[in-house]
Amino acid sequence: MRAIIGHPQRKRRHPHALRALLLCVALLPVTLVAQVPSEAETATAQAVYAAGTGDAWVDRQLADINTYAARYPDAFTDELVRYAGAHPLYVKALLDDHGWPAGDIYFACVWGHISGDGCRPWVRARTGLPGASWEEVLESRQPPPENLQWRALRHAIVTSFDHWDRPITLDPLLKRQLGDRARRDAAAITAAESD
Repeated sequence: MRAIIGHPQRKRRHPHALRALLLCVALLPVTLVAQVPSEAETATAQAVYAAGTGDAWVDRQLADINTYAARYPDAFTDELVRYAGAHPLYVKALLDDHGWPAGDIYFACVWGHISGDGCRPWVRARTGLPGASWEEVLESRQPPPENLQWRALRHAIVTSFDHWDRPITLDPLLKRQLGDRARRDAAAITAAESD
């Protein structure tokens, strides 16, 4: 290569490094899009997971919690620590080390909080009946669940989705009890101000 007068000859350094960098930058949006679950992936995940609580609405929300927790495990753990009294290391161990679906962890911890038992007895009960649905686990325990416990669970799920700013479809009963998102937010602000 001949030098042009007034311009020193420059050597090309690492032409492959520049190509690699450009390729990485070009593929970055594809990589980021691949990490966002599509509606089809979410529907597939929900179809594979079956909590089997006996309440179809609760089962759908628990399946969606699996999707949420896969993407935001820290926010999921924080929710159970703050509002269900769960220990963060216990939740993380169930999720990461024992392979529990987030929906099952959520159910065990929130149901345990509602019943006054905590997570561990419900985790043990579910583990003690491998392959059993949550409905079967609940039926095996005494006393049997009451309607107020189911109502509290459903309200807790709605509250968690509101905390996560996650969309949720309420059934007619929950709409009457809790109202739309604006009404729920106003009630939460009023409750916080009265504390």
